[in-house]
Amino acid sequence: MVRENDFVAIFHSIHRVMKAEKILKTAGLTFLLIPVPRQLTSDCGLAIRYAPADRERIEAILEGEGLLPPEIYRRVGREFERL
Repeated sequence: MVRENDFVAIFHSIHRVMKAEKILKTAGLTFLLIPVPRQLTSDCGLAIRYAPADRERIEAILEGEGLLPPEIYRRVGREFERL
């Protein structure tokens, strides 16, 4: 589900992840709402996955909306590296 070098944004509430999804959809960006990978934890159980090519734009939009996630990870091999 999460490809090598993809980013996973973890939010701490379902409300925030759903709001982020709506904002990113409105902006026409490519991302996917996914269950939080087993290696990671989250209270809400959902995360946003996006490709390296979209990282700068997605994170800039979320930051501008006050929704920059508290945890962002990058898939490296079988592990996730926290950024």
